[in-house]
Amino acid sequence: MKYLMIALAALFSLTLSTPSAYADSDPIYTSWRNNTAVGGFDSVSFFSGKPLEGNKDFAAEYKGATWHFATRANLDLFTANPEAFAPQYGGYCAWALAQGKLAKGSPKHWTVLDGRLFLNFNARVQRDWEADKDDFIIDADKRWPNILMD
Repeated sequence: MKYLMIALAALFSLTLSTPSAYADSDPIYTSWRNNTAVGGFDSVSFFSGKPLEGNKDFAAEYKGATWHFATRANLDLFTANPEAFAPQYGGYCAWALAQGKLAKGSPKHWTVLDGRLFLNFNARVQRDWEADKDDFIIDADKRWPNILMD
């Protein structure tokens, strides 16, 4: 039992010290459980101000991830110009990227600014990001996409 407890403690400490993303990270953030971008939300719908969950019947592959859309029209818009509708920084958290780190972006914490969709990790991070988003965007733009190789 003593050795089991030591092994579990060692494993737990490794998980705490492991960074949120690894070198050679995927260009699009997806959960470890699936390969779905933007948490399954329709990335086109954010631009109307009302994010919608995507439907598996309207799906596309882009940059190694599966993207879901609420409607055929949104799927068509995305496939015609995915760069216009994909979140910045592959859907990783915009604030974290500005800090030189990779963290997941959440479709629940988002901003559309100057025709670009930005995701953040959580509400607290988004509040911090919104306080100085212009400077954070400059910093994040400098780091993207090279941070994927760090």
